[in-house]
Amino acid sequence: MYQYVSRIRFTEVDQNRKTTLNAILNYFQDCATFQSEDLGVGMTKLEDMNRMWVLNSWKIQVYRYPEFGERVTVETWPYEFGKMTGQRNFRLVGEDGSVAACADSFWVYMDTKRMRPAKLDELMTRTYLTEPRLDMGDDEGKISLPEDMEEKDTFLIHEYHLDVNHHVNNGQYVWLAGDYLPEGFQIRQMRAEYKKSALLGDMIYPRLGRIEDGYVILLGDAKGAPYATVEFR
Repeated sequence: MYQYVSRIRFTEVDQNRKTTLNAILNYFQDCATFQSEDLGVGMTKLEDMNRMWVLNSWKIQVYRYPEFGERVTVETWPYEFGKMTGQRNFRLVGEDGSVAACADSFWVYMDTKRMRPAKLDELMTRTYLTEPRLDMGDDEGKISLPEDMEEKDTFLIHEYHLDVNHHVNNGQYVWLAGDYLPEGFQIRQMRAEYKKSALLGDMIYPRLGRIEDGYVILLGDAKGAPYATVEFR
């Protein structure tokens, strides 16, 4: 297991001094990145190999939102590798030792020249050590779209939406989708599926649908093809 210790910052909390979902998401993404860097297979190494890891989907469960100033430990570990994929878990642990949030994620190993999945190199399979999968309940399958979806105002992708790979960051989709939730809606679970990368200048056409205990937001192109689908419960 890989871990690092941090402290909840002022910029990571809402008006109630509670950590935001996106702050938790960013902690998890950073933890995976830090592990790769410390193992010698980080961004520079992957660039030299014309490879990158792309997040395909994930599920985050939040049991409580840590408060401003609280010291937290962020943990991650891979638990399974396929021929061209990897899966890893995350945990956010509070000062009292209790788990505040956890996540499951599915990644695809990509050839950046051909922009297609690539077979895992021997370097990857021997560098990462797997640990048992975290129990996060039953597999819920793919996100289902409600029959009735309300169209929302379109918006343009700007530079501040992009990450080092020059496309919209995984967390940005969740942040953008969260804008369509009603005031006071408290997120206990988030699932996101990423279909294709939105780039600078792309126009996003959002659609919002109600489900039994939450909402589904599709962020798509003009033809309705999704860049990402996000479910909040």
